Amino acid sequence: MQDISRTFPIISDSDRWRARDLAVLWHPCTQMREHPDLLPLVPVARGDGAWLVGHDGRRWLDAVSSWWTNLHGHAEPRIAAAVAAQARTLEQVILAGFSHPPAVELAERLLALVPREPGRAPLAKVFYADNGSAGVEVALKMAFHWFRNRGETRRTRFVALENGYHGETLGALAVGDIPLYRRVYAPLLAEALFAPSPDAYLAEPGEGPAGRAERAAGALAELLDRHGGEVCALILEPRVQCAGGMRMHDPLYLRRVRELCDAHGIFLIADEIAVGFGRTGTLFACEQAPAAGDGPGGIQPDLMCVSKGLTGGFLPLAAVLATQAIYDGFLDDSRERAFLHSHSYTGNPLACAAGLASLEILEQDRVLERNRATAARMAELAAPLAELPHVAEVRQAGMILAFELTRNGDRRTPFEPALRVGLRAYRAAIARGVLLRPLGDVLYWMPPYCVDEAQLALLAQVTREAIEEATACA
Repeated sequence: MQDISRTFPIISDSDRWRARDLAVLWHPCTQMREHPDLLPLVPVARGDGAWLVGHDGRRWLDAVSSWWTNLHGHAEPRIAAAVAAQARTLEQVILAGFSHPPAVELAERLLALVPREPGRAPLAKVFYADNGSAGVEVALKMAFHWFRNRGETRRTRFVALENGYHGETLGALAVGDIPLYRRVYAPLLAEALFAPSPDAYLAEPGEGPAGRAERAAGALAELLDRHGGEVCALILEPRVQCAGGMRMHDPLYLRRVRELCDAHGIFLIADEIAVGFGRTGTLFACEQAPAAGDGPGGIQPDLMCVSKGLTGGFLPLAAVLATQAIYDGFLDDSRERAFLHSHSYTGNPLACAAGLASLEILEQDRVLERNRATAARMAELAAPLAELPHVAEVRQAGMILAFELTRNGDRRTPFEPALRVGLRAYRAAIARGVLLRPLGDVLYWMPPYCVDEAQLALLAQVTREAIEEATACA
Protein backbone atom coordinates (compact mmCIF):
# COMPACT_ATOMS: atom_id res chain seq x y z
CA MET A 1 0.00 0.00 0.00
CA GLN A 2 1.24 3.49 -0.87
CA ASP A 3 2.55 5.52 2.07
CA ILE A 4 0.36 8.62 1.75
CA SER A 5 2.41 10.52 4.30
CA ARG A 6 5.34 10.49 1.89
CA THR A 7 3.21 11.87 -0.94
CA PHE A 8 1.49 14.66 0.97
CA PRO A 9 2.99 16.84 3.69
CA ILE A 10 1.14 16.11 6.91
CA ILE A 11 0.68 19.06 9.24
CA SER A 12 -2.47 18.24 11.20
CA ASP A 13 -5.22 15.67 11.50
CA SER A 14 -7.27 17.65 8.94
CA ASP A 15 -4.35 17.60 6.51
CA ARG A 16 -4.04 13.86 6.99
CA TRP A 17 -7.69 13.38 6.07
CA ARG A 18 -7.33 15.61 3.01
CA ALA A 19 -4.37 13.54 1.87
CA ARG A 20 -6.25 10.29 2.27
CA ASP A 21 -9.26 11.75 0.48
CA LEU A 22 -7.31 12.95 -2.53
CA ALA A 23 -5.58 9.59 -2.78
CA VAL A 24 -8.79 7.63 -3.28
CA LEU A 25 -11.93 9.75 -3.86
CA TRP A 26 -13.38 11.24 -7.05
CA HIS A 27 -15.80 13.96 -5.93
CA PRO A 28 -19.12 14.76 -7.67
CA CYS A 29 -19.63 17.93 -9.73
CA THR A 30 -15.97 18.79 -9.25
CA GLN A 31 -12.99 19.45 -11.47
CA MET A 32 -10.59 17.47 -9.33
CA ARG A 33 -7.61 19.39 -10.68
CA GLU A 34 -8.82 22.35 -8.61
CA HIS A 35 -8.20 20.46 -5.35
CA PRO A 36 -6.57 21.26 -3.05
CA ASP A 37 -5.07 24.56 -4.26
CA LEU A 38 -7.88 26.44 -6.03
CA LEU A 39 -10.75 24.78 -4.18
CA PRO A 40 -10.56 24.10 -0.46
CA LEU A 41 -11.22 20.52 0.60
CA VAL A 42 -13.02 20.56 3.93
CA PRO A 43 -12.79 17.35 6.01
CA VAL A 44 -15.94 16.99 8.11
CA ALA A 45 -15.93 14.82 11.23
CA ARG A 46 -19.53 15.32 12.32
CA GLY A 47 -22.64 17.44 12.03
CA ASP A 48 -24.34 19.43 14.76
CA GLY A 49 -27.62 21.10 13.87
CA ALA A 50 -26.88 23.78 11.28
CA TRP A 51 -23.12 23.25 11.69
CA LEU A 52 -20.55 21.02 10.06
CA VAL A 53 -17.60 20.31 12.37
CA GLY A 54 -14.12 19.53 11.08
CA HIS A 55 -11.52 17.16 12.48
CA ASP A 56 -9.70 20.09 14.02
CA GLY A 57 -12.86 21.46 15.66
CA ARG A 58 -13.49 24.22 13.12
CA ARG A 59 -17.14 24.82 12.34
CA TRP A 60 -18.91 25.80 9.13
CA LEU A 61 -22.50 26.96 8.94
CA ASP A 62 -24.20 24.73 6.36
CA ALA A 63 -26.08 27.46 4.51
CA VAL A 64 -26.97 25.14 1.60
CA SER A 65 -28.33 22.22 3.65
CA SER A 66 -25.75 19.89 2.13
CA TRP A 67 -27.12 20.07 -1.41
CA TRP A 68 -30.61 20.92 -0.19
CA THR A 69 -31.22 17.64 1.60
CA ASN A 70 -30.94 18.49 5.28
CA LEU A 71 -34.21 19.88 6.58
CA HIS A 72 -34.01 19.74 10.36
CA GLY A 73 -30.28 19.90 11.07
CA HIS A 74 -27.41 17.44 11.05
CA ALA A 75 -27.56 14.43 13.37
CA GLU A 76 -31.18 15.25 14.28
CA PRO A 77 -31.70 12.88 17.23
CA ARG A 78 -35.30 11.90 16.48
CA ILE A 79 -34.48 10.79 12.94
CA ALA A 80 -31.31 9.07 14.13
CA ALA A 81 -33.32 7.17 16.72
CA ALA A 82 -35.90 6.10 14.15
CA VAL A 83 -33.20 4.78 11.81
CA ALA A 84 -31.45 2.97 14.66
CA ALA A 85 -34.66 1.34 15.81
CA GLN A 86 -35.48 0.21 12.29
CA ALA A 87 -31.96 -1.17 11.83
CA ARG A 88 -32.55 -3.49 14.77
CA THR A 89 -35.70 -4.84 13.11
CA LEU A 90 -35.25 -4.94 9.31
CA GLU A 91 -32.52 -3.23 7.32
CA GLN A 92 -33.50 -4.31 3.79
CA VAL A 93 -35.89 -6.57 1.92
CA ILE A 94 -36.75 -6.98 -1.74
CA LEU A 95 -39.88 -4.91 -2.50
CA ALA A 96 -40.95 -7.10 -5.44
CA GLY A 97 -43.50 -9.48 -3.96
CA PHE A 98 -42.61 -8.47 -0.39
CA SER A 99 -43.51 -5.47 1.73
CA HIS A 100 -42.80 -3.89 5.09
CA PRO A 101 -44.56 -1.37 7.38
CA PRO A 102 -42.28 1.69 6.85
CA ALA A 103 -42.80 1.63 3.07
CA VAL A 104 -46.58 1.37 3.41
CA GLU A 105 -46.83 3.95 6.20
CA LEU A 106 -44.65 6.49 4.40
CA ALA A 107 -46.67 6.09 1.20
CA GLU A 108 -49.89 6.63 3.16
CA ARG A 109 -48.49 9.77 4.79
CA LEU A 110 -47.24 11.22 1.51
CA LEU A 111 -50.52 10.62 -0.31
CA ALA A 112 -52.38 12.35 2.52
CA LEU A 113 -50.15 15.43 2.29
CA VAL A 114 -49.86 16.15 -1.44
CA PRO A 115 -51.98 18.82 -3.17
CA ARG A 116 -55.50 17.97 -4.28
CA GLU A 117 -57.77 19.80 -6.70
CA PRO A 118 -61.56 19.55 -6.50
CA GLY A 119 -62.94 17.47 -9.35
CA ARG A 120 -59.60 15.84 -10.10
CA ALA A 121 -58.77 12.26 -9.13
CA PRO A 122 -56.12 12.43 -6.40
CA LEU A 123 -52.62 11.04 -6.44
CA ALA A 124 -53.12 7.50 -5.23
CA LYS A 125 -50.00 5.33 -5.67
CA VAL A 126 -46.34 5.63 -4.63
CA PHE A 127 -43.38 4.14 -6.49
CA TYR A 128 -40.05 4.33 -4.67
CA ALA A 129 -36.63 4.99 -6.16
CA ASP A 130 -33.18 5.71 -4.75
CA ASN A 131 -32.54 9.40 -5.59
CA GLY A 132 -33.95 12.38 -7.41
CA SER A 133 -32.58 11.57 -10.85
CA ALA A 134 -33.89 8.02 -10.59
CA GLY A 135 -37.28 9.37 -9.54
CA VAL A 136 -37.41 11.58 -12.62
CA GLU A 137 -36.51 8.58 -14.79
CA VAL A 138 -39.41 6.66 -13.23
CA ALA A 139 -41.89 9.45 -13.97
CA LEU A 140 -40.72 9.88 -17.56
CA LYS A 141 -40.91 6.16 -18.24
CA MET A 142 -44.34 5.89 -16.64
CA ALA A 143 -45.73 8.68 -18.80
CA PHE A 144 -44.32 7.26 -22.03
CA HIS A 145 -45.30 3.67 -21.24
CA TRP A 146 -48.84 4.58 -20.21
CA PHE A 147 -49.58 6.06 -23.64
CA ARG A 148 -47.85 3.15 -25.37
CA ASN A 149 -50.08 0.71 -23.49
CA ARG A 150 -53.05 2.64 -24.88
CA GLY A 151 -51.74 2.33 -28.43
CA GLU A 152 -50.80 6.03 -28.70
CA THR A 153 -47.35 5.29 -30.07
CA ARG A 154 -46.81 8.81 -31.48
CA ARG A 155 -46.54 10.24 -27.96
CA THR A 156 -42.82 9.76 -27.41
CA ARG A 157 -41.63 13.27 -26.56
CA PHE A 158 -41.36 15.39 -23.43
CA VAL A 159 -41.69 19.12 -22.95
CA ALA A 160 -39.35 20.76 -20.45
CA LEU A 161 -38.35 24.32 -19.64
CA GLU A 162 -35.30 26.21 -20.76
CA ASN A 163 -32.78 26.51 -17.90
CA GLY A 164 -34.42 23.59 -16.11
CA TYR A 165 -32.60 20.78 -14.30
CA HIS A 166 -33.91 17.35 -13.34
CA GLY A 167 -30.82 15.25 -12.65
CA GLU A 168 -27.79 13.78 -14.34
CA THR A 169 -28.74 10.30 -15.48
CA LEU A 170 -29.28 10.17 -19.24
CA GLY A 171 -33.07 10.30 -19.12
CA ALA A 172 -33.08 13.16 -16.62
CA LEU A 173 -30.39 15.01 -18.57
CA ALA A 174 -32.52 14.77 -21.70
CA VAL A 175 -35.13 17.05 -20.11
CA GLY A 176 -32.54 19.38 -18.60
CA ASP A 177 -31.28 22.54 -20.25
CA ILE A 178 -28.12 23.56 -18.41
CA PRO A 179 -25.22 23.36 -20.88
CA LEU A 180 -22.59 22.65 -18.21
CA TYR A 181 -24.25 19.31 -17.50
CA ARG A 182 -25.88 18.55 -20.85
CA ARG A 183 -23.52 19.57 -23.63
CA VAL A 184 -20.98 16.74 -23.39
CA TYR A 185 -23.63 14.03 -23.31
CA ALA A 186 -25.96 15.55 -25.92
CA PRO A 187 -25.25 12.81 -28.53
CA LEU A 188 -26.59 10.22 -26.07
CA LEU A 189 -29.81 12.03 -25.14
CA ALA A 190 -33.38 11.74 -26.35
CA GLU A 191 -34.68 14.89 -28.03
CA ALA A 192 -36.96 16.93 -25.81
CA LEU A 193 -38.95 20.05 -26.65
CA PHE A 194 -37.93 23.09 -24.62
CA ALA A 195 -40.36 25.88 -23.81
CA PRO A 196 -39.27 29.36 -22.69
CA SER A 197 -38.72 29.64 -18.97
CA PRO A 198 -41.14 31.84 -17.00
CA ASP A 199 -38.09 33.09 -15.04
CA ALA A 200 -39.04 36.47 -13.58
CA TYR A 201 -35.42 37.67 -13.90
CA LEU A 202 -35.98 37.70 -17.68
CA ALA A 203 -39.03 39.98 -17.51
CA GLU A 204 -39.00 42.93 -19.88
CA PRO A 205 -39.09 46.45 -18.37
CA GLY A 206 -42.56 47.08 -17.03
CA GLU A 207 -43.63 43.48 -17.54
CA GLY A 208 -43.25 42.09 -14.02
CA PRO A 209 -43.17 38.46 -12.89
CA ALA A 210 -46.82 37.75 -13.71
CA GLY A 211 -46.45 39.26 -17.15
CA ARG A 212 -43.37 37.18 -17.81
CA ALA A 213 -45.26 34.06 -16.67
CA GLU A 214 -48.16 34.84 -19.00
CA ARG A 215 -45.81 35.42 -21.94
CA ALA A 216 -43.99 32.14 -21.29
CA ALA A 217 -47.32 30.34 -21.02
CA GLY A 218 -48.33 31.80 -24.38
CA ALA A 219 -45.16 30.43 -25.95
CA LEU A 220 -45.83 27.04 -24.36
CA ALA A 221 -49.36 27.08 -25.79
CA GLU A 222 -47.95 27.67 -29.28
CA LEU A 223 -45.44 24.83 -28.86
CA LEU A 224 -48.17 22.43 -27.75
CA ASP A 225 -50.40 23.50 -30.63
CA ARG A 226 -47.61 22.37 -32.97
CA HIS A 227 -46.50 19.22 -31.15
CA GLY A 228 -49.21 18.26 -28.67
CA GLY A 229 -49.99 14.96 -30.40
CA GLU A 230 -46.35 13.86 -30.02
CA VAL A 231 -46.03 14.71 -26.33
CA CYS A 232 -46.66 12.37 -23.40
CA ALA A 233 -45.69 14.68 -20.53
CA LEU A 234 -44.42 18.09 -19.48
CA ILE A 235 -41.95 18.31 -16.59
CA LEU A 236 -41.07 21.40 -14.58
CA GLU A 237 -39.67 22.56 -11.26
CA PRO A 238 -42.50 24.49 -9.57
CA ARG A 239 -41.59 28.05 -8.49
CA VAL A 240 -37.78 27.73 -8.48
CA GLN A 241 -35.32 26.46 -11.09
CA CYS A 242 -32.75 25.56 -8.49
CA ALA A 243 -29.64 24.33 -10.30
CA GLY A 244 -30.38 26.89 -12.99
CA GLY A 245 -29.37 29.66 -10.60
CA MET A 246 -32.28 29.73 -8.16
CA ARG A 247 -34.35 31.48 -10.81
CA MET A 248 -37.93 31.98 -9.64
CA HIS A 249 -41.24 32.40 -11.42
CA ASP A 250 -44.68 33.67 -10.60
CA PRO A 251 -46.97 30.81 -9.47
CA LEU A 252 -49.49 31.94 -12.07
CA TYR A 253 -47.43 29.92 -14.53
CA LEU A 254 -48.31 26.70 -12.71
CA ARG A 255 -52.00 27.33 -13.24
CA ARG A 256 -51.49 28.01 -16.94
CA VAL A 257 -49.38 24.86 -17.37
CA ARG A 258 -52.00 22.72 -15.65
CA GLU A 259 -54.67 24.09 -17.99
CA LEU A 260 -52.55 23.53 -21.10
CA CYS A 261 -51.67 19.96 -20.13
CA ASP A 262 -55.35 19.21 -19.63
CA ALA A 263 -56.26 20.80 -22.96
CA HIS A 264 -53.75 18.64 -24.84
CA GLY A 265 -54.28 15.45 -22.86
CA ILE A 266 -50.70 15.19 -21.59
CA PHE A 267 -49.36 14.43 -18.14
CA LEU A 268 -47.92 17.11 -15.88
CA ILE A 269 -44.85 15.97 -13.92
CA ALA A 270 -43.97 18.19 -10.95
CA ASP A 271 -40.33 17.89 -9.93
CA GLU A 272 -40.62 18.84 -6.26
CA ILE A 273 -37.31 17.16 -5.43
CA ALA A 274 -35.56 20.34 -4.31
CA VAL A 275 -38.54 22.57 -3.50
CA GLY A 276 -40.77 20.16 -1.59
CA PHE A 277 -41.28 19.74 2.17
CA GLY A 278 -41.51 23.41 3.04
CA ARG A 279 -38.65 25.01 1.13
CA THR A 280 -40.76 27.59 -0.68
CA GLY A 281 -43.16 28.45 2.15
CA THR A 282 -45.81 25.77 1.57
CA LEU A 283 -45.35 22.05 2.03
CA PHE A 284 -45.19 21.66 -1.76
CA ALA A 285 -44.56 24.45 -4.24
CA CYS A 286 -47.51 23.36 -6.40
CA GLU A 287 -49.81 24.60 -3.64
CA GLN A 288 -48.96 28.21 -4.52
CA ALA A 289 -50.71 28.29 -7.89
CA PRO A 290 -53.60 30.79 -7.90
CA ALA A 291 -57.14 29.50 -7.75
CA ALA A 292 -59.08 28.62 -10.88
CA GLY A 293 -62.31 30.60 -10.63
CA ASP A 294 -63.89 30.25 -7.21
CA GLY A 295 -61.95 27.10 -6.31
CA PRO A 296 -59.03 26.81 -3.89
CA GLY A 297 -55.47 27.59 -4.89
CA GLY A 298 -52.87 25.07 -5.87
CA ILE A 299 -52.58 22.58 -8.68
CA GLN A 300 -52.32 18.82 -8.62
CA PRO A 301 -49.84 17.18 -10.99
CA ASP A 302 -50.40 13.77 -12.55
CA LEU A 303 -46.99 12.61 -11.38
CA MET A 304 -44.98 14.16 -8.54
CA CYS A 305 -41.32 13.45 -7.79
CA VAL A 306 -39.96 13.99 -4.28
CA SER A 307 -36.54 13.23 -2.81
CA LYS A 308 -33.73 15.23 -1.12
CA GLY A 309 -35.47 16.46 2.05
CA LEU A 310 -37.78 13.44 2.10
CA THR A 311 -35.58 11.70 4.70
CA GLY A 312 -34.40 14.89 6.40
CA GLY A 313 -31.00 14.39 4.78
CA PHE A 314 -30.27 11.05 6.43
CA LEU A 315 -30.55 8.48 3.62
CA PRO A 316 -31.12 8.45 -0.14
CA LEU A 317 -34.75 7.90 -1.11
CA ALA A 318 -37.14 9.17 -3.78
CA ALA A 319 -40.83 8.68 -4.32
CA VAL A 320 -42.95 9.14 -7.44
CA LEU A 321 -46.62 9.73 -6.71
CA ALA A 322 -49.06 8.81 -9.46
CA THR A 323 -52.80 8.91 -10.08
CA GLN A 324 -54.91 5.77 -9.96
CA ALA A 325 -55.55 6.14 -13.71
CA ILE A 326 -51.83 5.97 -14.46
CA TYR A 327 -51.47 2.91 -12.22
CA ASP A 328 -54.46 1.21 -13.83
CA GLY A 329 -52.93 1.74 -17.27
CA PHE A 330 -50.31 -0.90 -16.48
CA LEU A 331 -52.68 -3.63 -15.25
CA ASP A 332 -52.79 -6.42 -17.82
CA ASP A 333 -52.13 -10.12 -18.32
CA SER A 334 -48.95 -9.23 -20.24
CA ARG A 335 -45.80 -8.55 -18.27
CA GLU A 336 -44.57 -6.29 -21.06
CA ARG A 337 -47.39 -3.92 -20.19
CA ALA A 338 -46.30 -3.85 -16.54
CA PHE A 339 -43.94 -1.17 -15.27
CA LEU A 340 -40.73 -3.18 -15.19
CA HIS A 341 -38.49 -0.73 -13.39
CA SER A 342 -36.60 -1.49 -10.22
CA HIS A 343 -33.74 -0.57 -7.91
CA SER A 344 -32.10 -3.00 -5.54
CA TYR A 345 -32.85 -0.74 -2.58
CA THR A 346 -36.36 0.28 -3.67
CA GLY A 347 -38.33 1.30 -0.58
CA ASN A 348 -35.43 0.61 1.78
CA PRO A 349 -36.82 0.25 5.34
CA LEU A 350 -34.15 2.45 6.93
CA ALA A 351 -34.77 5.28 4.48
CA CYS A 352 -38.54 4.97 4.86
CA ALA A 353 -38.17 5.12 8.65
CA ALA A 354 -36.14 8.30 8.28
CA GLY A 355 -38.82 9.75 6.00
CA LEU A 356 -41.56 9.01 8.51
CA ALA A 357 -39.56 10.64 11.30
CA SER A 358 -38.90 13.73 9.17
CA LEU A 359 -42.59 14.14 8.35
CA GLU A 360 -43.40 13.75 12.04
CA ILE A 361 -41.02 16.60 12.88
CA LEU A 362 -42.56 18.81 10.20
CA GLU A 363 -45.93 18.36 11.86
CA GLN A 364 -45.06 18.26 15.56
CA ASP A 365 -42.67 21.22 15.50
CA ARG A 366 -45.00 23.35 13.34
CA VAL A 367 -42.10 23.81 10.99
CA LEU A 368 -43.97 25.63 8.23
CA GLU A 369 -45.14 28.28 10.67
CA ARG A 370 -41.63 28.68 12.06
CA ASN A 371 -40.20 28.83 8.55
CA ARG A 372 -42.38 31.79 7.69
CA ALA A 373 -40.82 33.76 10.53
CA THR A 374 -37.34 32.61 9.54
CA ALA A 375 -37.92 33.54 5.91
CA ALA A 376 -39.06 37.02 6.95
CA ARG A 377 -35.88 37.47 8.97
CA MET A 378 -33.79 36.23 6.04
CA ALA A 379 -35.41 38.90 3.87
CA GLU A 380 -34.62 41.62 6.42
CA LEU A 381 -30.97 40.59 6.65
CA ALA A 382 -30.60 40.30 2.86
CA ALA A 383 -32.18 43.67 2.04
CA PRO A 384 -29.03 45.76 2.73
CA LEU A 385 -26.98 43.41 0.54
CA ALA A 386 -29.18 44.32 -2.42
CA GLU A 387 -27.53 47.74 -2.31
CA LEU A 388 -24.04 46.34 -2.95
CA PRO A 389 -22.78 47.62 -6.30
CA HIS A 390 -22.46 44.22 -7.99
CA VAL A 391 -25.72 42.66 -6.80
CA ALA A 392 -28.23 42.70 -9.66
CA GLU A 393 -31.07 41.09 -7.73
CA VAL A 394 -32.00 39.53 -4.41
CA ARG A 395 -34.90 37.11 -4.85
CA GLN A 396 -36.68 34.83 -2.43
CA ALA A 397 -39.19 32.00 -2.26
CA GLY A 398 -39.70 30.99 1.35
CA MET A 399 -36.51 29.50 2.74
CA ILE A 400 -34.65 29.96 -0.55
CA LEU A 401 -32.93 33.31 -1.09
CA ALA A 402 -30.50 34.12 -3.91
CA PHE A 403 -28.08 36.90 -4.85
CA GLU A 404 -27.42 37.43 -8.56
CA LEU A 405 -23.94 38.90 -9.03
CA THR A 406 -23.21 40.87 -12.21
CA ARG A 407 -20.80 43.60 -13.21
CA ASN A 408 -22.04 46.83 -11.64
CA GLY A 409 -25.38 45.16 -10.95
CA ASP A 410 -26.32 45.33 -14.64
CA ARG A 411 -28.53 42.37 -15.56
CA ARG A 412 -27.22 42.41 -19.11
CA THR A 413 -23.54 42.34 -18.11
CA PRO A 414 -22.51 39.16 -16.31
CA PHE A 415 -19.01 38.85 -14.99
CA GLU A 416 -16.47 37.33 -17.33
CA PRO A 417 -16.07 33.59 -16.59
CA ALA A 418 -12.33 34.05 -16.18
CA LEU A 419 -12.93 36.17 -13.07
CA ARG A 420 -14.61 33.20 -11.32
CA VAL A 421 -16.53 35.49 -9.02
CA GLY A 422 -18.68 32.71 -7.60
CA LEU A 423 -15.64 30.59 -6.78
CA ARG A 424 -13.95 33.56 -5.12
CA ALA A 425 -17.03 34.12 -2.98
CA TYR A 426 -17.14 30.44 -2.05
CA ARG A 427 -13.53 30.49 -0.87
CA ALA A 428 -14.04 33.70 1.05
CA ALA A 429 -17.07 32.27 2.85
CA ILE A 430 -15.38 28.97 3.70
CA ALA A 431 -12.49 30.90 5.23
CA ARG A 432 -15.02 32.70 7.45
CA GLY A 433 -16.86 29.56 8.58
CA VAL A 434 -19.85 29.44 6.19
CA LEU A 435 -20.62 26.97 3.39
CA LEU A 436 -21.99 28.97 0.44
CA ARG A 437 -21.69 26.79 -2.66
CA PRO A 438 -22.47 29.09 -5.63
CA LEU A 439 -24.33 28.34 -8.84
CA GLY A 440 -22.10 30.16 -11.29
CA ASP A 441 -22.14 33.73 -9.99
CA VAL A 442 -25.29 33.22 -7.95
CA LEU A 443 -24.93 32.87 -4.19
CA TYR A 444 -27.88 31.51 -2.30
CA TRP A 445 -29.14 30.72 1.16
CA MET A 446 -31.00 27.45 1.73
CA PRO A 447 -30.23 26.69 5.37
CA PRO A 448 -31.63 23.89 7.54
CA TYR A 449 -34.90 24.82 9.19
CA CYS A 450 -33.25 24.83 12.63
CA VAL A 451 -31.10 27.87 11.76
CA ASP A 452 -31.32 30.49 14.53
CA GLU A 453 -31.00 34.27 14.78
CA ALA A 454 -27.28 34.30 15.57
CA GLN A 455 -26.53 31.93 12.70
CA LEU A 456 -28.57 34.03 10.28
CA ALA A 457 -26.70 37.14 11.40
CA LEU A 458 -23.40 35.37 10.76
CA LEU A 459 -24.67 34.22 7.37
CA ALA A 460 -25.57 37.76 6.34
CA GLN A 461 -22.27 39.19 7.55
CA VAL A 462 -20.17 36.56 5.80
CA THR A 463 -22.21 36.82 2.60
CA ARG A 464 -21.55 40.56 2.49
CA GLU A 465 -17.84 40.07 3.07
CA ALA A 466 -17.66 37.26 0.50
CA ILE A 467 -19.42 39.36 -2.16
CA GLU A 468 -17.18 42.35 -1.48
CA GLU A 469 -14.02 40.24 -1.60
CA ALA A 470 -15.09 38.32 -4.71
CA THR A 471 -16.09 41.41 -6.68
CA ALA A 472 -13.08 43.50 -5.71
CA CYS A 473 -11.46 42.27 -8.92
CA ALA A 474 -14.18 43.90 -11.06
